[in-house]
Amino acid sequence: MQVTMRGISKAFGPVKVLQNVAFHLEGGEIHALMGENGAGKSTLMKILSGVHRADEGEILLDGKAVGLGDTAAAEAAGIAIIHQELNLIPQLSVMENLFLGREPSRFGVIDFAAMRRQARAQLAALGAEGIDPDAEAGSLSIGQQQMVEIAKALALKARVLIMDEPTAALTEREIDRLFGLMAQLKADGVAIVYVSHRMEEIFRVCDKISVLRDGCFVGEREIARTDFDEVVRMMVGREIGERYPRRDVAPGAVRLKVENLADEDMVSGIGFEVRAGEVLGIAGLMGSGRSDILKTLFGAKRRTAGRVELDGQALSVAAPGDAIAAGLGFVPEDRKSKGLVLGMSLRENATLVHLDRYARLGVVNAGDERRAVDGMIEQLRIRTRDAELDVKSLSGGNQQKVVFAKWLAHPPKVLLLDEPTRGVDVGGKAEIYHIINQLAAAGTAIVMVSSELPEVLALSNRILVLHEGRQAGIFDAAASNQEILMAAAAGGAVATESRKQA
Repeated sequence: MQVTMRGISKAFGPVKVLQNVAFHLEGGEIHALMGENGAGKSTLMKILSGVHRADEGEILLDGKAVGLGDTAAAEAAGIAIIHQELNLIPQLSVMENLFLGREPSRFGVIDFAAMRRQARAQLAALGAEGIDPDAEAGSLSIGQQQMVEIAKALALKARVLIMDEPTAALTEREIDRLFGLMAQLKADGVAIVYVSHRMEEIFRVCDKISVLRDGCFVGEREIARTDFDEVVRMMVGREIGERYPRRDVAPGAVRLKVENLADEDMVSGIGFEVRAGEVLGIAGLMGSGRSDILKTLFGAKRRTAGRVELDGQALSVAAPGDAIAAGLGFVPEDRKSKGLVLGMSLRENATLVHLDRYARLGVVNAGDERRAVDGMIEQLRIRTRDAELDVKSLSGGNQQKVVFAKWLAHPPKVLLLDEPTRGVDVGGKAEIYHIINQLAAAGTAIVMVSSELPEVLALSNRILVLHEGRQAGIFDAAASNQEILMAAAAGGAVATESRKQA
């Protein structure tokens, strides 16, 4: 199916999100759509998938103008979307989410046995056989929920498939499976729009790229005829310097020491040290326990064994409030449910953790608070017209920056980062990398989980690799590569080589 969008404009109140945007997609093509956070990518795709209506412009499918007034009309036309923000109903089972509104029936009654069989087949096609069709969607990890979203879209047998950050919570192995499936869909003539901030993925799987900036169409390029630097210039309108800025900080004294750490269900036998000014990366396959280590240290999960020391003193954390009081900070993976209060403003979210620091005699000094927030907005280049806007009105990447901003005004002794650049554009990533380096230079010890192995290798001093909840080894980042880390994460022999221990 051929898709043409032309003259597309859209505003939300006084804010013009899209202005006279053009986009063209051919069947059997994987077309990247890129731009900074807030550039209008998701809005354009929501118009194509019937979530929003354009104020101006038209959409043509195979040369014929169509009206896609809602998602049902778009699905009927053969268009499906995998949203960046997960849209599963947590109280329903996986299979009920997969076939919501399209449940197989027999004699007028839902056929749960057939639904279960079809759900297993859909998940198996993605290599996700381990997901139980009867499990509540809300009980799954973010990565597993993402796989269910992908399976849900594929079940529609769409001729146009829109993927908005589909790999943000997936492991390398799952990404490889997804790319293999995309290649098959492409061969079958399906047109795929691929929205991602991961440059390696764009150049690996896409045929063409279109770039938006500030709600306007900048240009289209064939992937074979462009490169990283040109795409970045198109996106941000400026040079961003080194992709991974260098950090010349000599680690200081041991700040965080962990011995034989175990939680209630996932990890055990975990031990490491992190020094002031050091970044310890944590790598591993999805479900290996990466996030569980951070949650246990922060008091979001119960520690069942082990000892933790902060600056040489035993640290006892029963709840996140204890961790914050002791000097720990945490940027969680799931910003919507764990990192933000969506009904509160950007300002309120950014100062919520340390609100007492802006108060005198129990009354918040609005001037001090506003000045601090304005500084955070400028430092992180958060795109917003007003700090009083609800944080839910921001794009996903700008929401992530607000989560990060909470820890900037009063840096913690130890900062735990769980996928800190998930859903953040290339310019925003560079800014976050710079902030990480600044915090390290000021003596903060950083423990960072990331699914992007190039990011882990570039930012870390050392890397702890997990395999099925156990420690596979700690590696010197400068002497490692992606193959070494993946072998250890998969339980390969390299994991047992003591000489790799840093």
